[in-house]
Amino acid sequence: MEPDFWHARWQGKQIGFHEGKANTFLVKHFSRLPVAPGARVFVPLCGKTRDIAWLLGEGFRVAGAELSRIAVEELFAELAVVPEVTAEGALTRFSAPGLDILQGDIFALTRDTLGPVDAVWDRAALVALPKDMRARYAPHLVALTDAAPQLLVCFAYDQSLLAGPPFSVPPEETRTLYGADYMVAEIEAAPVPGGLKGQCEAIEHVWLLERV
Repeated sequence: MEPDFWHARWQGKQIGFHEGKANTFLVKHFSRLPVAPGARVFVPLCGKTRDIAWLLGEGFRVAGAELSRIAVEELFAELAVVPEVTAEGALTRFSAPGLDILQGDIFALTRDTLGPVDAVWDRAALVALPKDMRARYAPHLVALTDAAPQLLVCFAYDQSLLAGPPFSVPPEETRTLYGADYMVAEIEAAPVPGGLKGQCEAIEHVWLLERV
C-alpha cells in the first residue's frame, strides 16, 4: 500500500488491525524460537502493538519499524516511556532502554541502522502488503535481519471476497517467499472466529521459520 493510505488510517483512527492485548499466537508459540531473555526481537510494521509490551515484560529487547509517527508516539505514551528522538538518515529513531523504533519507510531501513537482531515476530507486516510489495519485503527482511529465525502469522482467504489489508497470503506463497532461506514449518492453523472482518471465512496460519 502507498504510505498515504497508512498515514490516513492512523490520522483517522481507522486501526481495526490493532489488538488491545498481546497476540494469542505470540504468547502461545514464541518459546519455539531459539532465543532467550535478553535477545533482541525485530517487529516490522509494528504500529503501537501491545506485543512490544509483552516482549519487554518477558525480558527481551525490541526493535521495531513503523511508517506512522502517530503510531510510534502513541506506542511510547501507552508504555509510559519518554523516548530519545534522533534523526537516522531518512528515518527517525525513537529510543528507550531495551527499545528502538525506526519510524519511516521500512524499505529505507538498512541492516547497519537496524543493528543485529536475534529473532523476528511478524504478525502484521507481510499481510499488510499487496503481492508485488510482499515480493520486495520478504528478501529485504531476510537481508535486514541476516535470516534471523522468525515467527510469522498470515491469513489465507478468498481474496476476491474482500479487499485487503490484511491480504491473503496462502501457504504456498509463504513457502515460495521464504523457502530459499529458511526451513518453513507450519505450527498452527485456525479459522478466524466470525470470519475476517465478519465478511468471509479465513484461516490464520502460524509459521516457524528457521535458518536452512
